[in-house]
Amino acid sequence: MPAPTRLLAAGRHGRACLGTTAVPAGAATPTEPVVSRGVTIPAFYTPPASLPADDGALIRTERLPLALSLPGVNGPLPGRATRLMYRSTDSAGRPTAVTGAYIEPTAAWRGTGPRPLVAVAPGTMGQGDQCAASLGLERPLLLNGQTVSVGYEDLAIYRLLARGVAVVVTDYTGLGTTDRLHTYVNRVDEAHAVLDAVRAARSLDGTSLTDGSRVALFGYSQGGGATAAAAELQPTYAPDVPLAGTYAGAPPADLVAVTAAIDGSDLAGALGWSVNGFLESDPELKPIADAHLSAAGRAALRDLSTMCVGDALLAYNSARSTAWTTDGRPLGAIIEDEPALKAFLDDQRIGRLRPASPVRVATGTADNLVPHGQARDLAVAWCAKGADVTYKPVVLLPLGNALLNHFAPLLTDQGDAISWLTDRLEGRPAGSNCAGLPYKP
Repeated sequence: MPAPTRLLAAGRHGRACLGTTAVPAGAATPTEPVVSRGVTIPAFYTPPASLPADDGALIRTERLPLALSLPGVNGPLPGRATRLMYRSTDSAGRPTAVTGAYIEPTAAWRGTGPRPLVAVAPGTMGQGDQCAASLGLERPLLLNGQTVSVGYEDLAIYRLLARGVAVVVTDYTGLGTTDRLHTYVNRVDEAHAVLDAVRAARSLDGTSLTDGSRVALFGYSQGGGATAAAAELQPTYAPDVPLAGTYAGAPPADLVAVTAAIDGSDLAGALGWSVNGFLESDPELKPIADAHLSAAGRAALRDLSTMCVGDALLAYNSARSTAWTTDGRPLGAIIEDEPALKAFLDDQRIGRLRPASPVRVATGTADNLVPHGQARDLAVAWCAKGADVTYKPVVLLPLGNALLNHFAPLLTDQGDAISWLTDRLEGRPAGSNCAGLPYKP
């Protein structure tokens, strides 16, 4: 397996990149391009030397050419896209630059009120900068040696745009931006990135959004965890971003349960992204990792740090973490025996805070990759706190493959999820089916 490449030449702070706007004083880009697994990352994605003071503040923007775009009488179909870089705050309280994209739809909004906005939180894309969702909108299928990135979020995005709903997509902390590693499944980083993407979109010039535009969130899998975390952190982190509704599909709310489920699965590479992300978020965990990871484990984590999901499906399909540890124990057992690791993952648990706005939690009853039970437990926990929850078990027969069991509900339920969100954007009340939830599938 060839060694990954993630290069940033010395002297990274040179002149501001050409063709961008809203670049503050001190903005800079590298003198040499960043290359991740043979893919050159555009200079836009290198953060400036200094960041603005406010979360959600725009750092720079540029036009984003959509790969799937057609000419139309009123403009390109499905809309005009703008690449964004904006400020956020990570789980350690540090300012960080995050990238993403805003798409102004060509279709008219025919609902009540001004054009609404939906923030889309992508599902698992990988950990290499080339895997960023905003790049996926430009290049939905990227094949470069081992690099395989698939823009599978595009279907939901385009369905929303067809209804006249504006969309903003976040790349999350460290995915795309070349200054740090993606903090995969860190609930606070993801929630902040989603909420600050809304702030960034609302401050963008030349859109049809107004102060009265309703806002909703859409996410599945990693994205479902991000929107779930955003919904419950919104009252304290972003009270200026009132939410009309949140869709959280297959959310990884309990990372201990998810870790056990993905070990040895088709998506076993996500274990490496998780560990890499934990160490990026909390460097004090590094001595524990050093004590338990074998040379093979360290090599796998380095390799995975630049991979997209397609890479990992090919290279680490059915991999078991027992091959990555010094004593042959799985990562789940090590987490259980290490108080600091256990406490870190416990802090990632979603469901301990009450969302102030309606939420729809959907999970496939046959999903054994992001286990159905722990996602359902999230809905139960929110209901117990008095939240306005619509719980949707997507009842499907097991398909004999964990990856299919996980992704089939995404497609099966997507239309209903978007209709539910559209109703919230129309101002219709959500209702709740919390009553009797503990006794339902």
